[in-house]
Amino acid sequence: MSKKVCAFVFNHFTNDARVLRENSALVEAGYEVDLIALHDFENPDLPKREMREEGFQVIRVNSKLPGLLHFPFTLCDNIMKYVKLNIFTKLIALLLVIASVFYISPWMILVAALIFILGNRYVRIASNRGYSILEMMYYGLRKNYDVYHSNDLNTLPQGVVCAKLFKRSKLIYDSHEVQSSRSGYENPIFGKIEKFLIKYIDIMIHENNTRAKYTQELYDIPYPEVIHNYPFVSRPEESAAINLHKELGIDESEPILLYQGGIQKGRGLELIVKATPLFKRGKVVFIGDGKIKPDLLKLVDELKLEDKVKFISKVPVDELLNYTRNAYLGFQVLNNINFNHYSASSNKLFEYMMSGVPAVACSFPEIQKVVEGEYTGVCVDSHEVTSIADGVNYLLDHPETREEMSRNCLKARDKYNWNEEKKIFIKIYEKVLYGKDKAVAQ
Repeated sequence: MSKKVCAFVFNHFTNDARVLRENSALVEAGYEVDLIALHDFENPDLPKREMREEGFQVIRVNSKLPGLLHFPFTLCDNIMKYVKLNIFTKLIALLLVIASVFYISPWMILVAALIFILGNRYVRIASNRGYSILEMMYYGLRKNYDVYHSNDLNTLPQGVVCAKLFKRSKLIYDSHEVQSSRSGYENPIFGKIEKFLIKYIDIMIHENNTRAKYTQELYDIPYPEVIHNYPFVSRPEESAAINLHKELGIDESEPILLYQGGIQKGRGLELIVKATPLFKRGKVVFIGDGKIKPDLLKLVDELKLEDKVKFISKVPVDELLNYTRNAYLGFQVLNNINFNHYSASSNKLFEYMMSGVPAVACSFPEIQKVVEGEYTGVCVDSHEVTSIADGVNYLLDHPETREEMSRNCLKARDKYNWNEEKKIFIKIYEKVLYGKDKAVAQ
């Protein structure tokens, strides 16, 4: 009888390549897998129940309070359309109402208090997420699963409650990021939550050895297992090409200097734009969307670089490498804004590799180890405009070296890929279910 796995992920599961790869590998190995994710209420076409062609079921729970439970927030929104108050003035108004308790009906005070509370976006976020977590737990307890798999800290409470409080099951904690030092998780409370919950897991998985060592020392736990974020082997040169030069109106003689991925802070994107006037040739192309894209567009306008910098919105994952292969080089210039960035071994780096595109990359340990070890690009100081420009110009001035690096990329993709990594991943499951000795014998 096949073992049953319940995996949790706190996103809509529409573009999570790592979770897709892991669940597919489990199905291939004979496991029965259910993935509990979030539903996107803004996308009614996204199914709440879905049997994937890879062989696992996706169950999507509400990402906000449903129906009547959400009505008070909706009512409060309608009221606040006509009462434009910031958090400070709302607090003053509430205090005035409370001070007038002997002159105004208690019901008036209650209404004012509710408007104050429900108008607070943090209360709304906590309410929506709390409901999603409870619903995830509900579906996680409907079957007798042998293993619960929590992807990242925001699903670890669900895993602990299901696997250890209500069931006697194994719990794998798969941390894709450094939860105690990453963008959006600056509050030390996240590290404290992780430190408390991590005591209940059976095995932890991290994305690379730098992160595994950091977490081991931080929490004094056994060394986590390591599963790298390598993509499937892809050979985009064998499929129909997308002519990016033609699509963007770029002359064929101009090299494309590519960044693909989220347009987010801490990725050195502003520095790429500022370095553009120093590049001897080429057009910079950004493929992707994100929070700082408006700021980047504004910077391009201010520096009058519209002719040198082009933007394309996010493209489907299965088409991305057909865009990538047009590039002369690819940027991966993360900034050291936290340990999560410093310790990254970005999937983007391996996407460039799959397409035979050398990288201009940051000199962080995991990235530098690959780029310089396989000779697939140049490493630069990703915090310095001139260093980024020097890296680009070196590849522009040495086309023979660039071609050698491109050939090395195509060789290295047979090493840095999921086909090899998934064998290690399945052994981790055998270890947690059967113990170390039995796992070897399987």
